[in-house]
Amino acid sequence: MIIVDNLLRQIERRDDPIRVGMVGAGFMALGIARQIVGFTPGMTLTMVCNRTLERAEAMCRAAGMGAVVHVDDPSDVASITRNGGCAVTSDYEVLCDSDQVDVVLEVTGHVEYGAHVALKSFASGKPLVSMNAELDATVGPLLKRKADEAGVVYTLADGDQPGVEMNLYRLVKGFGGRPVLCGNIKGLHDPYRNPTTQEGFARTWKQNVYMVTSFADGTKISFEQAVVANATGMTVAKVGMHGPIVPAGTPITEAAQWYPREDLLEGPGIVDYVVGPTPAPGVFVLAVFEDKIQQEYFKYLKMGDGPLYCFYTPYHLCSFEVPGSVARAVLFDDATVAPLGAPCVDVVATAKTDLEAGTTIDGLGGYSTYGLCASYARSREQALLPMGLAEGCILKRAVPKDQIITRDDVDVPAGRLAHELRTEQDAIFPLRSN
Repeated sequence: MIIVDNLLRQIERRDDPIRVGMVGAGFMALGIARQIVGFTPGMTLTMVCNRTLERAEAMCRAAGMGAVVHVDDPSDVASITRNGGCAVTSDYEVLCDSDQVDVVLEVTGHVEYGAHVALKSFASGKPLVSMNAELDATVGPLLKRKADEAGVVYTLADGDQPGVEMNLYRLVKGFGGRPVLCGNIKGLHDPYRNPTTQEGFARTWKQNVYMVTSFADGTKISFEQAVVANATGMTVAKVGMHGPIVPAGTPITEAAQWYPREDLLEGPGIVDYVVGPTPAPGVFVLAVFEDKIQQEYFKYLKMGDGPLYCFYTPYHLCSFEVPGSVARAVLFDDATVAPLGAPCVDVVATAKTDLEAGTTIDGLGGYSTYGLCASYARSREQALLPMGLAEGCILKRAVPKDQIITRDDVDVPAGRLAHELRTEQDAIFPLRSN
């Protein structure tokens, strides 16, 4: 960040800003838009795309932008931006094709739509910064390969937990440590929450109730930790992760006591989470340092006796931190968090209640399913249904509460790009044991 902020100020002085085109106009998009427009030198928001055009227009005005003009043709954007305005469109292809957009920022959280945006961004030669952990955990390794083939950066953003975890992971590795656990700190986890139970919270914060429910029922954290696993080569110790629950206010510095040592020290390391400690929300990394001199200095710095140490970041600041990832991608070709290679961890659909044959599975954070992390090898060997592909699938047979749904249990909707990409990804990457 120290380098990024200084370079952005130089760009501001040259009047040659990074031009961002954002896809999505929800709660998080507004925060990002305001951060770019009001507080990020050297960066400007030139276009916003949303399937509901009125929401894009309302968000731009709420973010304090100038004239907001609807466009259907990429060639019309230049005259709008020259006059300090922002172009809005309901067509992501118009945004991706505009020569007034240097980088695409995808903020929808929708797997199918996000997949279309990603491929079009790559085809247009634009780097893609995404806040779509759901998409990345489903087909991210393939998207990373396609971005590499197109010669552009593909990355998830700082601010969400995966980006903050990766920053901490890279910092600890830079110290010379061996990270053995990347963790997410939660205050609540109840897999049976649904849009009815979360309606009040969603209304208070003007958020999508399905998205809010995915936070509460564990689906979101499963996607986030799968993203981190695929970016580090780590795995999960078991289906669903350990997810210990500790007394409220327990210091996160005690985290090394909450996970079996063999899971930490044997193998590539694990991703996991914990419910209840302080500070929350935040992220943590457990890492091993074997060097005796380093251990002496860590003891002096009140980090404990080692060789296993806990490092943590006591917050993740969502929209405030996203512009930094945009700048890193454009100015340094640096991905905040992106798949390392072959997938390691998948998120699989699990029945939230007894489901009858003929049920159409609803969206993420809905009434039908919640997501659990499983090793990618297990997911494929047992033909488990990826959570990111579950929406719209129709059950061919009844599935009891808490049972993982398999691909054989469902009929898949025809014509879905995300399903095609997942089939392509499975064909490209061989099974690996986790």
